[in-house]
Amino acid sequence: MDTPVRRILTGVAALILVIIAFFLIRLYIEARPVFSAYGATHFVFDNAWLPSKNLYGAWPLIAGTLITSAIALIIGVPIAVAAALFVTELCPRPLRATLTILVDLLAAVPSVVYGLWAVFFLIPKIKPAEQWFSDTFSFLPFVGGQVAGPNYFIAGLLLATMIIPIVSAISREVLATVPQEHKEAALALGATRWEMIRLAVLPYSRAGISGAAMLGLGRALGETIAVTLVIGNSAHLGSTIFSQGYTLAAVIANEFGEAASNPVHRASLIAAGLVLFLLTLVVNFIARFYVTRAEKKMLGGAPVAEPVATGAAA
Repeated sequence: MDTPVRRILTGVAALILVIIAFFLIRLYIEARPVFSAYGATHFVFDNAWLPSKNLYGAWPLIAGTLITSAIALIIGVPIAVAAALFVTELCPRPLRATLTILVDLLAAVPSVVYGLWAVFFLIPKIKPAEQWFSDTFSFLPFVGGQVAGPNYFIAGLLLATMIIPIVSAISREVLATVPQEHKEAALALGATRWEMIRLAVLPYSRAGISGAAMLGLGRALGETIAVTLVIGNSAHLGSTIFSQGYTLAAVIANEFGEAASNPVHRASLIAAGLVLFLLTLVVNFIARFYVTRAEKKMLGGAPVAEPVATGAAA
């Protein structure tokens, strides 16, 4: 009985790989007209995205996608990990379930609601602070000048809010697997609660938290509606984080309807989808690597006594 079940499950798992391969091949076939006309390298690295002039350079879109996703990681991951640490290590036990539910409920909010909230509340409220930061720290790279309403930073901040639930949930599960003996050993050596977290909990969980961050990055890369509402939809590479821009997902959502009559324009949007798909696959492969490494470390019971002892001695 086990052999047929195993074969069925193996076939289902293989079917997933077949579907992914089919997506890649089909996207490439549909995008081939733009690759034939301009070349894949030109399409990816050229700066001019002007459908009215049949110019299709996706670099401003790729850069906008990477910039907003990087901002989301820089802001969202520390908050998500801090929330997970508080729930697992510091929160009073009667409140843990309530706080966990509240954080997870952020994932249930539709992305269009996030976008509308940012348009009508976040952008007007935060723009003066952005302008102050731009004027005060104009000596920093990618900072300075006039602040646009919709911009890269607002999009990244919104994405940070949207990735907090997934990063926090995965980090929470990883932190919960830290052996109690490691924590007690750190406390027995004289470590404070914070030192125990820093020397025993975080080193053991680092790989899993990195995997959670990568999965959050994958979520940020593919977000469409919310980013479309707040990034400005300008197909020019902005010089600062407060400039308007575009992302791969946003340009597909905005222009696919009008591209039906222009085969090259349509192919360029599908090529943008192919690039986005490849970026997401790479991110998920990296995440899988880190999560697998974390699982092996947990199963192997990787010791953390040495860094604990060192910290206690210090």
